[in-house]
Amino acid sequence: MDTANRFARYLRFRSVLDDPFVELDLSHSALAESDVAALTPQLTAALQAMKDLEGGSVANQDEGRQVGHFWLRAPGLAPSEELEQTIRGSIDDIAEFVQAVHSGRVLPPEGGTFRKVVLCGIGGSALGPMLLADVFGGGVFGGGGSAGGAHPMELCVLDNTDPEGIDRALAEIGSLQDALVIVISKSGGTPETRNCMLEVRRAVEGQGLAFGARAIAVTMDGSKLHQLATSEQWLQTFPMWDWVGGRTSITSAVGLLPGALVGMDVRAFLAGAAAMDDATRNPDVWQNPAAMLAAFWHHEGGGKGERAMVVLPYKDRMLLLSRYMQQLVMESLGKELDRQGNVVNQGLAVYGNKGSTDQHAYVQQLRDGRHDFFATFVRVLQDRSSDEHFEVDPGVTAGDYLDGFWQGTRKALHEKGRRSATIAVDRVDERVLGALVGLFERTVSIYAELIDTNAYHQPGVEAGKKAAGIVLDLQGKLLAAVSAAGQTTAALAEQVAADPADCWPILQHLAANRADIHVVRGHEPAEATFLRR
Repeated sequence: MDTANRFARYLRFRSVLDDPFVELDLSHSALAESDVAALTPQLTAALQAMKDLEGGSVANQDEGRQVGHFWLRAPGLAPSEELEQTIRGSIDDIAEFVQAVHSGRVLPPEGGTFRKVVLCGIGGSALGPMLLADVFGGGVFGGGGSAGGAHPMELCVLDNTDPEGIDRALAEIGSLQDALVIVISKSGGTPETRNCMLEVRRAVEGQGLAFGARAIAVTMDGSKLHQLATSEQWLQTFPMWDWVGGRTSITSAVGLLPGALVGMDVRAFLAGAAAMDDATRNPDVWQNPAAMLAAFWHHEGGGKGERAMVVLPYKDRMLLLSRYMQQLVMESLGKELDRQGNVVNQGLAVYGNKGSTDQHAYVQQLRDGRHDFFATFVRVLQDRSSDEHFEVDPGVTAGDYLDGFWQGTRKALHEKGRRSATIAVDRVDERVLGALVGLFERTVSIYAELIDTNAYHQPGVEAGKKAAGIVLDLQGKLLAAVSAAGQTTAALAEQVAADPADCWPILQHLAANRADIHVVRGHEPAEATFLRR
């Protein structure tokens, strides 16, 4: 393709949000005008479905729920004035509480000021806050990063029921006297979150500190967590609603509260998301970034997710964007059934790290190996937030190298027929990140309409939780059955009326972690004998 035609294609396959600046460039995709034309009727129908959703239609039919995360950044869209005021009130309450903490009006009862936030959550209740802290705070500590400096508070996220991981994080935190504890669970019964909360409570009280006086719940009204926080008179409670799913909760108290505590401008973040929401209501699909991005995903994956999406943000502060998108996309689109009940096994795999790091990791395979992916580059025009200009070579900065590596990687992939989208922003600030969140959320919704799946339920997640409960119930029976006499796996399984294959991993784990359970020949499944000492 000659230079003039390449530039003409760039201009045609480009859609832009001006304020904040977010440019979607699909010139290096394989999309043709005919492909967009063929998808336009479906895209138009998807945009109407989005309008219905924002108007309050029941989108999660499995649970009979509305889907209203878009109302969080535009409360005027809420289906009732009462709900609009509730949303506005929650944002005001978050802002007021955070100001009280930062100004020293809310203090630890033992003295000093709050300088740390320990957050217990999982899935969207952790990934969103982690992304915001990494972008707008000094990073996430207790998990490999470090925070501090000019930021008002540091954030540590406990998002796994791994005792050793919890111990490492709490050791890094040290004193908890200056720590707020945020517990996030919609139902209040999420086991991972509950376990982390109990571990943190033990650590807090072990240091002679009051837990309730520094504990904050983000949960639904009337949940187990809400009841606990109320009965123990926790410091504060903020609402979650059944019409906000975990993976789309970043613009609710789930993301806003920890984000504001580490220094994020909450209202600017919401404004950016609202601006993108408005731009992606455009009925002209060519000028609608979410519609065009959904068309790109659909084309590259043959409408069946046949290729994975590699997310490469060229900015250290955006490292966690790929993890955030992984849940948003895969939990929303990975479904066995379409909405007619047909088995379709849909999905779109997402992975990634950051540029240019990946050029020394897996770009070799992306260019020369399996053609089982498409790339989404995120390019940031501004190298530094300061005016400092340092040249590592005459006339060349480190940022020039970074942008050059992006251009080179995109070109190298394109030469081998590996397609990509590039999302360019002028800087990384609250409005821009809010706009990116809005873009990806709405693209997921539109794409789900194209493949006729429900983006807002997660039966596979619920099945995993149910299966875990069955395992723990069996563990209780095995614990009661183990005696001083000693029994084999098969004998214990017969006693509790279970399959030995199910009992063996449970018994292995018990013997490795409980001082009262001893195993003889513990690495021989058929011969191992378990006894209580």
